[in-house]
Amino acid sequence: MAQQLKGQKQFALQMISHSSSDINECETIPEACKGEMKCFNHYGGYLCLPRSASVIPAHDPPNQIPPGLDNQPSEPYNPCPAGYEPQGDSCVDVDECERDEHDCQPSQDCINTEGSFTCQCPGGYRKVGTECIDIDECRYRYCQHRCVNVPGSFSCQCEPGFQLAGNNRSCIDVDECNMGAPCSQRCYNTYGTFLCRCEQGYELGPDGFACKDIDECSYSSYLCQYQCVNEPGKFSCICPEGYQLLGTRLCQDINECETGTHQCADGQTCVNIHGGHQCVDTNRCQEPYVQVSDNRCVCPVTKPGCRDLPFSIVHRYMSITSERSVPSDIFQIQATSVYPGAYNTFRIRSGDDNGDFYIRQINNISAMLVLARAVNGPKEYVLDLEMVSVNPLMSYQTSSALRLTVYVGPYAF
Repeated sequence: MAQQLKGQKQFALQMISHSSSDINECETIPEACKGEMKCFNHYGGYLCLPRSASVIPAHDPPNQIPPGLDNQPSEPYNPCPAGYEPQGDSCVDVDECERDEHDCQPSQDCINTEGSFTCQCPGGYRKVGTECIDIDECRYRYCQHRCVNVPGSFSCQCEPGFQLAGNNRSCIDVDECNMGAPCSQRCYNTYGTFLCRCEQGYELGPDGFACKDIDECSYSSYLCQYQCVNEPGKFSCICPEGYQLLGTRLCQDINECETGTHQCADGQTCVNIHGGHQCVDTNRCQEPYVQVSDNRCVCPVTKPGCRDLPFSIVHRYMSITSERSVPSDIFQIQATSVYPGAYNTFRIRSGDDNGDFYIRQINNISAMLVLARAVNGPKEYVLDLEMVSVNPLMSYQTSSALRLTVYVGPYAF
């Protein structure tokens, strides 16, 4: 039988003796008393009392002491104050914590004191009533970034791109560039993060890490005069056969006649044209003309066939580019011999069947050959440009011709 008594500090127990031996339920029954109650055994049962209660045996009333029990010893007398016990001739402190004679809660720590004990909460807890409640340290803003409260303590965490400093509370920047950031080319550390950048000629991909080549050739057709070739991180310009690169983007004709790379034979003259060269015979005079000097042929008046032909023909060669803007002055004709009183006129005698050219006379001794329409090469014109001289005083008329071979190159450069 268990009787639970609360709110009392001391209790008087009358111990009644029987012939049979008592069973100590406080030792034989596991957890005979629950919670903060303490088990006190008495004959024939036990009591559950507060831990602060003490048991004072009651004196047996007269004529009620059973035979044979009048000489049993009573509980030893304790002459020491509460919380102490005699030891020899002195009183020593009772360690209630060691003897488990305290009423501290399981969540509390028992601290022995002189003559008593105290109940304290462990670090990170505070006492509310009889219970220990966890302190939420995060309310006090101990952490620079994020605070995580845990029972009895807390921990600090940092945002991505930062790491805890040595004080475990502050956050310092992480240099991702020195820790293997996934930038394929250049990495720049910034506060809390990093940036990837690319070398010239590359652009950053959608993932923000990889660099991909920029195809500069696809952006403009004016980067190169002839053809643009894309390369990793850059581009280059190339020129067609017969041309060489001038600077980085322009094309310049190679003068094979000057470099000696032509294949002209003896008796031929090398004529450089845009993108190549031509080998022409040194003597291009045809009957009834005879050669009198380099590139000059005359038709002797003694020959009957020369009557209606120009007295002399001079051979000249020139090259122009395709897609030349028009009208465009391309060749000036100049009289080499001028007779007093003579009037000179200039005309295109032959070779301009499509009317691509015309003559603009400048004065009495010179004229300009003008390109009238845009032409595309490769193409070749052989124009006979004639100067007719008339002297009315002497009733004299003569003419001379300049046989101009015009080569039109295949490109606009």
